[in-house]
Amino acid sequence: MSLDVSPQLLAEAENGQVREEDFVATVRTSLPYAYDLIARLVGELRAGQAEFADNQTPPPSENERGQLLRALSSDAIRGSLERHFGVALAFQNCHRVAVFPPEARDGETYTRFTSLRAQILNQSPEFRDC
Repeated sequence: MSLDVSPQLLAEAENGQVREEDFVATVRTSLPYAYDLIARLVGELRAGQAEFADNQTPPPSENERGQLLRALSSDAIRGSLERHFGVALAFQNCHRVAVFPPEARDGETYTRFTSLRAQILNQSPEFRDC
């Protein structure tokens, strides 16, 4: 299971309306490694002059790797995190997540990061099972 959904949030969903801040709070508590990693990268992006901030360090365990994969493979989770933090997320292999300003989606750097070429160049044998 990806998220530890509270009875209150489940009731909201059953009644048809979920507040995004409640959903993001659930993501934060259910997937703390993924949430904290993205929050850290957002801080680095905002504090620096670079066009993006990215993580190149593998997660400490399969549990954390799973959190990151679940967060970024779900359109709802990923979209909520992007809106919550005001960024565009990009993802390569099993841990290289990057944050960009939202307007960068149409730019050269984001396009290059998310290209087929970049994906191929970012591969190595140790990533095959991730």
